[in-house]
Amino acid sequence: MHAPPRPAPLIARLLPLGLAMALAACATTPLPQTSAPTRTPILSGAGLERVMGKNARALQGLFGSPDLDVREGTARKLQYAGPICVLDAYLYPPAAGREPLVRYIDARTPAGDDFDRASCIAALSRRAEAR
Repeated sequence: MHAPPRPAPLIARLLPLGLAMALAACATTPLPQTSAPTRTPILSGAGLERVMGKNARALQGLFGSPDLDVREGTARKLQYAGPICVLDAYLYPPAAGREPLVRYIDARTPAGDDFDRASCIAALSRRAEAR
């Protein structure tokens, strides 16, 4: 006759469980994905209204010829550079077939640091080309 099989030693039964727990401890919890922060244009009495909602002709009347004019599809970016700041104006058509208008502006120093948008508008409107 055959003897009943002997149970495996305790260590042999716990080893797979221990390995699974050790591997689980190494797993990391994924960080929640966040989207890049977006800037919302703020209209105030500080000068942004001189640019927001205007067309390219109005900007050229205020600042002179743009230093950079980039078109991509129906969108357009006009860039004006001065000694203290660079202003990017992004124009998008409000509806199909309509003329693009400024919907967003960004300002920075020539070195690339953030710069107050209203102050940049004021400075650029005084440059010689704008007269």
